[in-house]
Amino acid sequence: MDQTEKIVLASASPRRKELLAQIGMIPEIVPSTIDEIITTDVPKEAVMELSCQKAEDVACFQKPGTWVIGADTVVAAGGEILGKPSDHDDAFRMISLLEGKTHQVYTGVTLVYCGERGRKKRTFVEKTDVHLYPMSNEEIKSYADSEEPLDKAGAYGIQGKFAAFIKGIDGDYNNVVGLPVGRVYQELKKMAEEERE
Repeated sequence: MDQTEKIVLASASPRRKELLAQIGMIPEIVPSTIDEIITTDVPKEAVMELSCQKAEDVACFQKPGTWVIGADTVVAAGGEILGKPSDHDDAFRMISLLEGKTHQVYTGVTLVYCGERGRKKRTFVEKTDVHLYPMSNEEIKSYADSEEPLDKAGAYGIQGKFAAFIKGIDGDYNNVVGLPVGRVYQELKKMAEEERE
């Protein structure tokens, strides 16, 4: 990938921005303004669909030589997709579903390259299994009533206070934070090589 090319993150998530910065990518932040519409209750398909909608929406307004990264993360427990909680009660409900069990975190990523000859697109999904320790009602309530769960899929942040209840993970830790940056970098590199061929 050419260092002079612009990278745009189609997300206002401070965590995604930090993860990209960690690997030396400083994106311009252009959040998508589309109404998110999910037409499936399959977590893997839902995140791919939403990441695609976000990336394509933002890519429409970019100049040639720009890379757009769109992403969407959901937590899935017992077949139910858990997005961001609507309030503290909803956060309590979600954490109650997760405690003491294993759940999945899916992040869909869509990369769009705005080239001179049109746009190229690649979408993939990353899944991580997260194992939690059992939690008492008091622990769930205390966490659910804090501000931390409100802007996070599945009502928790693995990198915050909730770390006290994480027994282990199988897969990419950064994926649970909100973006599998290792895979993003590798996929961007592949696309850039194809673009030069």
